[in-house]
Amino acid sequence: MKIGEIYRLAIEKGMGRDPRSKAAVERLLEKENKQFAEMKEDEKKEYDQDKLFNPYGDTRLLYGDPEREVTRALAGIDMETGEVLLADRISGRGQKVDLIIAHHPEGKAMSALYQVMRLQEDVLAKFGVPINVAEGLMASRINEVKLGLMPLNHNRAVDAARLLDIPLMCVHTPADNLVNDFIQSLMDEKKPETLNDVVQLLKEIPEYAEAVNYNAGPAIVIGSKEKRAGRVMVDMTGGTSGSEDAYAKLSAAGVGTLIVMHIGEKHRKEAEKNYVNVIIAGHMASDSLGLNLFLDEIVRRGVEVIPCAGLLRHERKE
Repeated sequence: MKIGEIYRLAIEKGMGRDPRSKAAVERLLEKENKQFAEMKEDEKKEYDQDKLFNPYGDTRLLYGDPEREVTRALAGIDMETGEVLLADRISGRGQKVDLIIAHHPEGKAMSALYQVMRLQEDVLAKFGVPINVAEGLMASRINEVKLGLMPLNHNRAVDAARLLDIPLMCVHTPADNLVNDFIQSLMDEKKPETLNDVVQLLKEIPEYAEAVNYNAGPAIVIGSKEKRAGRVMVDMTGGTSGSEDAYAKLSAAGVGTLIVMHIGEKHRKEAEKNYVNVIIAGHMASDSLGLNLFLDEIVRRGVEVIPCAGLLRHERKE
């Protein structure tokens, strides 16, 4: 496969499992194209034209020629300067790495992470929070994340990749969409009765089963094994954690249990105050599952994948 084909495939798969409908995402792209067409020439020079076909600001080809062929990729959750050096070392030992695939964003994809958080408004609305309330809840949180990203040194790994001439891309929200859909579909199908049932279902998935061996498997952080799960909501996409004020609205909308990758203390306290059970599925295991569902697609197309940097690699044949 060519690098550009891998990049476009990531976007396609992400849109296919987006919590919004594919038609809704395509309307966003149509709006973006219309706005671009109406821009002045100096505005167009500063515009990231990937936004015309890619609705995920945290997913980008960060360095490399889209026409370059890929036989082997080094893939992991956090692919930073050390992993770029690792790719170079592996290449030097006879296994040429044609592309580095990161999950967590680097470079301009990291600085644009806040842009994908609007997706969470639609997730909240899907579970019964009025869209005007969802938009209000997310507005201040999105701005908080935007400001928090500004001081970061975004480009270290990208600079290393450029110096060593190793193409680098990141696949964030598309992979998170895949894991969110996978787990939500499982819960909707199996309808677990108790929190223990939820945990046991997760542990049947290879990535979570392996994470248990590293003391990083699924864990109940609010509630107890025998408590009834009620309506289960999977919250694993949309860039990063949303507003802690959302838990009261979700509780009122009938959500009984949240399955998340991770949760901060402020969010945990609000969930507990509003009687929402919370199960942490595990960050690396969840990110691994989402990325694996994408990597399987390129493996089927002939690309060899070398996992590293926290990726718990399990291949699904179909």
